[in-house]
Amino acid sequence: MEHSEGTFRGDGGLALYYQRWRPDGPPRSVLALVHGIGEHSGRYMNVVRAFTGRGHAVYGFDHRGHGRSPGPRGHIDRWEQYRGDAAALIRLVGAREPDRPLFLLGHSLGALIVLDYILHHPEGLRGAIISGAPLEPVGVAKPHLVAVTRLLSRVWPRFTVPLGLDASALSRDPDVARAYREDPLVHGIATVRWGAECLARIGWVKSHAADVRLPILLIHGAADRLNSPDGSRRLFEGMKCADKSLRIFPGGYHEPHNDLDHAVVLEDVAQWLDRHL
Repeated sequence: MEHSEGTFRGDGGLALYYQRWRPDGPPRSVLALVHGIGEHSGRYMNVVRAFTGRGHAVYGFDHRGHGRSPGPRGHIDRWEQYRGDAAALIRLVGAREPDRPLFLLGHSLGALIVLDYILHHPEGLRGAIISGAPLEPVGVAKPHLVAVTRLLSRVWPRFTVPLGLDASALSRDPDVARAYREDPLVHGIATVRWGAECLARIGWVKSHAADVRLPILLIHGAADRLNSPDGSRRLFEGMKCADKSLRIFPGGYHEPHNDLDHAVVLEDVAQWLDRHL
């Protein structure tokens, strides 16, 4: 496969880092990756290898405040910055890969960003894959924590707190957890403004589940200790679109694409893509 990298202008003109992987021949479609909190696009090489090997191009970018992109770590001023950055990525892909079917794949925070995006701007997209959706995050939506987060967001928006993410909860493969802990591009902090904006967006997405119109595939690890799979189940039940699929992988942890059965997971996603080309 061919690999290249560069920057594009996100919301407000911020220069965001992106990578592109293309198969040897003309791509059958394009898969745009939207990653989770505290990580970066380089952690998706299982996805990249699986889909370039099947003739798909893959694009991924680092969120503002993440990886190789600039900005305060784990911070946004307002949720619309994420939506604007996703729109800029899609414009970039459209310019580089004209007339190719385009799918979005969002994991964790990226799943929330993709859900919000397709509810606002479904045009030009063939479908979406939602992985580990954070609609029922474990341990962070307690009423007193929500109240404190919202208060601090108004008076001290860049107050930084540790995410407290347990790397061993990402995958049953200990090598994945070890690589995560040793990755210099990974960070474990976020601001209270980021937290308040995400909590508000979770509520909005839940209340608009019935408005999803694109073909959509939800995947989730059954043993995800970070985001409960019940969130994906309830989202699936609330969606009224005819073309929706849900796969809960037995024993799976938070990152299906990096878990022990990632080959099975990605084969399922590949077959879903093939049905939608």
